[in-house]
Amino acid sequence: MSIQGFEDWLQTPPGQYVLEWERGQHDLLVADIFGFNAVQLSLPRIDFLRTNRMPLRFRCDDGRYTGDSEVRSDLHFLPFAANSIDLVVLPHTLEFDENPHQVLREVERVLVPEGHVIVTGFNPYSLWGARRKMSRRQSLPPWRGQYISVSRLKDWCSLLGFEIQAGSYGCHAPAMAQEKWLRRLKFMDAAGDKWWPIVGAVYVIQAVKRQQGMRLITPAWADRKARAKALVSVTQSMTELQSGNHKKLDNRE
Repeated sequence: MSIQGFEDWLQTPPGQYVLEWERGQHDLLVADIFGFNAVQLSLPRIDFLRTNRMPLRFRCDDGRYTGDSEVRSDLHFLPFAANSIDLVVLPHTLEFDENPHQVLREVERVLVPEGHVIVTGFNPYSLWGARRKMSRRQSLPPWRGQYISVSRLKDWCSLLGFEIQAGSYGCHAPAMAQEKWLRRLKFMDAAGDKWWPIVGAVYVIQAVKRQQGMRLITPAWADRKARAKALVSVTQSMTELQSGNHKKLDNRE
């Protein structure tokens, strides 16, 4: 599904309004999630893992967005071993994908037991969702895509063995193009959080991968460290290869 123009839209006043709220939510959530490996799928130019303290944090993208990513891959078939990642962040990844359930299924595969996934998306049951339905320009961002409701996302998570741990809605002001109107309507955020939180324009959901019948005795720290080091080597090699390719291109020029 095409997402051309979404990054440019994020630089507009309404885009910055949404991005500011989402970054604040991620900063709070990822800061207290621990482990060895964390990955962000899509939007590589924006670091949603900046407050996380895991030793290996990297971004994976399929090439639809601009910006450098440490790993380039089809998001439906991630190049990571099963049970190898502690945290996966999906910033507007699912709603702009033709097969979002497969992406979420891959996330479940690569996450360790008790690993975390954080999903952000546009809420179809909001003023923005209503604006999208009535808009004659649905081909433009952010109206393009398939908005996934929180209830539907919870059903998907339940089927895959995820347990919802936290969630919140934000950005209750209407989708105004001009910054001055967004500033004037900022009071709606406080009112919305108190009186109608479920109609925020965007949401963030945090879920944990549960494994039925699993009994945790002690963490296999040595094994986890070995796998983390192996993943670091692979990522570094890919980064070096990309750098080498850039140098070759420069020399040819």
